[in-house]
Amino acid sequence: MQSSSASVITGLLFTFGLVLVGALITALLLAFTDLHESSLPYFTYAINTLGLLIGGIVTGRRCGNRGWYYGGLTGLFYFILVLLIGFLGFDVPMQLVTLLYLAGAFILGALGGVIGVNMTNRR
Repeated sequence: MQSSSASVITGLLFTFGLVLVGALITALLLAFTDLHESSLPYFTYAINTLGLLIGGIVTGRRCGNRGWYYGGLTGLFYFILVLLIGFLGFDVPMQLVTLLYLAGAFILGALGGVIGVNMTNRR
């Protein structure tokens, strides 16, 4: 069992790593197949969902307890970093739907954390 902050940071790094790999695969699919840019939002949601779930699982497994809390924190921190990048780097405005995305990121991370805690070997 690691400390909770190290576990959340590890889960966050896994999430960002999976999202970056997914973005690279999506870019390659757009470049070399007949895939149109109109389907890009679906890929983005799927990649982020998978990344948040797996990041929550990693956090939950490393913490060993309170998976919903630490997995939810992983989702929350991921969302805040993505929001800051979008707001500061690309001047994306804050909207009401942003709160829904925040809740979704917390819930997905928390669900992953619960799964991760239940995957630990308890003897």
